[in-house]
Amino acid sequence: MQASKEWQWISCREKNRLLVDLGEELILCTPFRIRQLTQDAYSNPHLSISEAGYYQNVFDYLRSFNVWSEPQCCQIALNATAAKFYLLPVQAKSWFFEIYSGEQPCTEAIIRLRSNQQQGDFFIVEQIDSTCLCISLSGEFALDENLRLEQFQAIKVLNNRVHPVLSSNKISQMA
Repeated sequence: MQASKEWQWISCREKNRLLVDLGEELILCTPFRIRQLTQDAYSNPHLSISEAGYYQNVFDYLRSFNVWSEPQCCQIALNATAAKFYLLPVQAKSWFFEIYSGEQPCTEAIIRLRSNQQQGDFFIVEQIDSTCLCISLSGEFALDENLRLEQFQAIKVLNNRVHPVLSSNKISQMA
């Protein structure tokens, strides 16, 4: 799905979420709460050129795996775009995840993180110094016995927690 200048960001107080109006009565609800957003989320509702470019790069990258459908790639790319451009900075929460001690370097933006509870696939939204901001591709990801990430929620981790996904065949399908 091509990015459109008609797409708009909506800070919905009723749902306490950032929404994306894709036109034709199609609205995507992100997992990002209003309090998690920068002031930029309120200034210009239309998709900017840099946001559209980032969205399109992510969308095309995801389609190259031939794992997700076009609507799923659109959903992942829009949530990644929202996280990159509108999410307030967050601290790394690496203690939830196992350190990667393998020798194969991670060269893709689709990665795996392993908590004590489970392992799951994530998308690297942005890499900053020794950390990366990721969104969960799992329907729900257990960080520990009590805390869970919902699908597309963001978390920042140290790069030494990033496990490579060896091939597109090993990327788990989204439900």
